[in-house]
Amino acid sequence: MKVLLLSVVFSAAVAAGADKPAPPVLPIGSPAPAFSLQDLEGKTRTLSDFADSKALCLIFTCNHCPDAVAAAPRIQELYQDYKDKGVAVVAINSNSPQGLQPDELGYSAYGDSRPEMTLFAKDNGWTLPYLYDGETQAYATTCGAQSTPHVFLFDSERKLRYTGRMDDASRKKGPVEKSYVRDAIDAVLAGKEVPTPVTRSFGCSTKWLWKAENVAADEKKWTSAPVTVEKLDLDTAKKLRKDEAGNVRVINFWSTSCGPCVEEFPELVDAYRRFQSRAVDFISISMDPPADETKVQKFLAKQHAALSDQTKESLTKEGRKGNNYIFAGENPDQLAEIIDKDWTGAQPHTVLLSTKGEILWHHTGRIDVVELRKEMLKALEGMP
Repeated sequence: MKVLLLSVVFSAAVAAGADKPAPPVLPIGSPAPAFSLQDLEGKTRTLSDFADSKALCLIFTCNHCPDAVAAAPRIQELYQDYKDKGVAVVAINSNSPQGLQPDELGYSAYGDSRPEMTLFAKDNGWTLPYLYDGETQAYATTCGAQSTPHVFLFDSERKLRYTGRMDDASRKKGPVEKSYVRDAIDAVLAGKEVPTPVTRSFGCSTKWLWKAENVAADEKKWTSAPVTVEKLDLDTAKKLRKDEAGNVRVINFWSTSCGPCVEEFPELVDAYRRFQSRAVDFISISMDPPADETKVQKFLAKQHAALSDQTKESLTKEGRKGNNYIFAGENPDQLAEIIDKDWTGAQPHTVLLSTKGEILWHHTGRIDVVELRKEMLKALEGMP
């Protein structure tokens, strides 16, 4: 009853427009709250499904957070190492996709929607149960899941014995020097006290549904931002290719008369918004006739192809005014020779440049936006 009241009080505070504090973490010794959540196959899983396990390790996590992304291989390793020892390891996506701003998505190819969970699990070779709590977040609220990932370990009597972070690896790769969750599991299996029963669960904060208010405010700001288009000459094209700003750069050739160009453009804008807080530029180059500049500008405005405040520094370095261009030259061959010699002229054509202006990836035709995001992540590896 106490757990239920905590959930009700938190929900009421949110509804009343209070300061929306995070729900309190379940205290050590508390009984495991019941749950009824669907897995990746749509099967409803409950607490009773794991009744025979000597211990139950619940890990609240997600698809987008860099800490969760880094922990994903370690979560699968944990599952593999303890599944034959009678320990059930279960991952739970505790985030509401509606509580995520685009610029929080720059460290993963995926957001936190339920369909993307399947793709994330596949990429990470997950064979452990992955359950969805993002629609209501009732279970995350009851347990007090603070961030991603956040571990809750229950013993055979389903009493909480450990809560906190998995280890001290954070976003690092390689061997883990200190694993709190493994120490806790080993202690529970040995019938001993957990050496450190509570730690802080460092990671991205849980994206609560109430944060949709912040998302709406961010969307309003973005859609009201001015959208411009500049004429592109060959000298400016050389600057774009040289990339003296030192950012990862996506260049897209398109036109308003090209169906696939029009279809994919919103995905390119979305990708830019996701990575805007990182060292990324998005440059659109329209191949429409210069006389159609007004038509091009209207299309770009409708797509909200604005310039992020966080990208303006790169414009200053290169002496540019915007991120949208219309080719003003007479010979597109010259433009292709400058930007991408392998471009045949077919549209759309997308080019990914490294921080040194090297072509890392290019694609003619409609992009697979997940593939593009993955290539951008590769290009940004090791960068803030």
